[in-house]
Amino acid sequence: MAAGLVLIAFNLRLAVTSVAPILHEIMAGTRLAPAGASLLATLPALCFGLFAPVAPVLVRRFGPERALLAVTAAMAAGSALRGIPALPALFGGTIIASAAIGVGNALLPVAVKRDFPNRVPMLTGLYTAALCAGAAVAAGASVPLAQAFGSWSAALAVWAVPALLAAALWAPQMPARPARIVAAGRGGLWRDKLAWRVTLFMGLQSALAYIVFAWLAPMLEDRGMDAASAGLAVSVCVIVSAVACIPAPMLATRGRDQRAANAGGIVVCVAALLGCLFAPLWAVWGFAALLGASQGWIIAVALTVIVLRAPDARSAAVLSGMAQSVGYLLASAGPLLAGLLRSWTGSWASLGVLAVAIGAAAIWAGIGAGRDRLVRG
Repeated sequence: MAAGLVLIAFNLRLAVTSVAPILHEIMAGTRLAPAGASLLATLPALCFGLFAPVAPVLVRRFGPERALLAVTAAMAAGSALRGIPALPALFGGTIIASAAIGVGNALLPVAVKRDFPNRVPMLTGLYTAALCAGAAVAAGASVPLAQAFGSWSAALAVWAVPALLAAALWAPQMPARPARIVAAGRGGLWRDKLAWRVTLFMGLQSALAYIVFAWLAPMLEDRGMDAASAGLAVSVCVIVSAVACIPAPMLATRGRDQRAANAGGIVVCVAALLGCLFAPLWAVWGFAALLGASQGWIIAVALTVIVLRAPDARSAAVLSGMAQSVGYLLASAGPLLAGLLRSWTGSWASLGVLAVAIGAAAIWAGIGAGRDRLVRG
């Protein structure tokens, strides 16, 4: 079961990060306008937020095992649909895969809370590391795959294979009868202050990550770094984040609560991003690695906090849906606002100001979310 959860997590970013490296080929092959390309890049985060609330409904009706199996099947179907070299298939497949990922994001904490209540830090670290590793693999392999197949659509369709493997490994976990979880009352959690702190921390730290994914490479190029080196710096960031995800939850749960872990991770993340913005170029590699380590830390701890603040699996289902729906909708505004500020001011210094503002809000939310308390409702 643990292996199945980790492999499902590995698939939760493949359909997203596989697009950006071959976006120019997609635009050339389909005559996709820049506005359409921006929409294609924004769709995943929007779908994450819009479809995460579906997770508690599926858990209540079918149980987490069958819900996760449906998610992996939908990810495979969406990726396969993008193998058709046409815009309707590209956008339709992206929506299907991203919607499934949004549900899967919210389901994994539920499964961990129910089936591994005494191993929450270890399992959360492992599946978060798998998620980050999948993102790095897809980003790095898309261009070679497109060159090998001679087709951007075939390169995107390849990512249906890991989803099918995950479904095959997960299928034997199906119980004879659906193991339903009666969902906690949604209204109670939406009025709970602690639940909102957890939600805001999830969204604000994700906003920082999305800003880095979208703008770190262009910013480094504008500073004078060549395109290949800028891309490599982003890869270093992502790879280090995958490694940092594994020990983060276990270290963060050694103390009485997670306030210091949450706030400290955000401070290091913002400081590292400012280093990438303003430090000499020779120092960027160190700051990129530090940025990746801090981002791996805070995403792993944020997901752990969702599980720790829920008293049981049914509350975890609703809290996870709430935190990831509102959180990812909030996060999707981060790179958009960063791009607008860069356009309005003509300087990347505005990105530094935005990062400090988001970081300050994330520290406030993280201190509240890290208290050793349980949500009510």
